Amino acid sequence: MRGVFEFAALDINGHEQPLADWAGSVLLIVNVASQCGFTPQYGGLELLWQQYRDRGLVVLGFPCDQFGHQEPGDEAQIRAFCSLNYAVTFPMFAKVEVNGPNAHPLWQRLKHDRPGVFGTERIKWNFTKFLVGRNGQVLRRYGSRNAPASLARDIEDALG
Repeated sequence: MRGVFEFAALDINGHEQPLADWAGSVLLIVNVASQCGFTPQYGGLELLWQQYRDRGLVVLGFPCDQFGHQEPGDEAQIRAFCSLNYAVTFPMFAKVEVNGPNAHPLWQRLKHDRPGVFGTERIKWNFTKFLVGRNGQVLRRYGSRNAPASLARDIEDALG
């Protein structure tokens, strides 16, 4: 079963990016926003990417404007913000919806495979994180309040 590796999404430059390009890697998939109280987590996500990428971790950022209109910019503005303020080098994608009828199919799968508290699938806020194993299966779901550094043990376990 290919799990999340069967999906593709537009990257932040507007190019189709198959997740299959990272098959065999551990993925940390995050819905991000530039004007959120959790926005400083970009720094922690970049640190995880720098620390573990040589061992097979790929951090994927998916901007989303569904929570308090906290990602109002276009892709060029988002890319500039992330680069200037947090020196983000991990792969970033074009804005997506993570909830509702227009939710990106990848996010539909993530939510279905790892529902949140009380079995609810809905994403509650920005910086919800999904850890995906090398086989493409969703291992864990973390809420916005889970700082990136707190995921290190689970990431190390997933990397093997």
